[in-house]
Amino acid sequence: MSVARARALRKTMTPQEVKLWSMLRQLRPQGFHFRRQVPLEGYVLDFVCFKYRVIVEVDGSQHGEDDGLRHDARRDGMFAANGFRTLRFWNHEVDANLHGVVETIMARARDVAEAS
Repeated sequence: MSVARARALRKTMTPQEVKLWSMLRQLRPQGFHFRRQVPLEGYVLDFVCFKYRVIVEVDGSQHGEDDGLRHDARRDGMFAANGFRTLRFWNHEVDANLHGVVETIMARARDVAEAS
């Protein structure tokens, strides 16, 4: 996926992505440096922390359909083979429990840090 496409996606983030991004940015002083809408290996990742090799995806309903599930499984497997852990959250999870979503992300990143 091209850099131009990633740039366009940054400008048209979903409301849930905007909410999560505002929280992830606040984690930088704690050592969590997330980037948003990052092109990598032909995909655009919603959020990624390269230091802890954590990918965060905020999914809408299309990801629950058969084609979306197959696509996501293939993509997640490819990134897992390269040492990344993908965390997926539904839009409604971000809306209903933003702080819980952020805590889950931080816990996973800490697990990776402790394993290193």
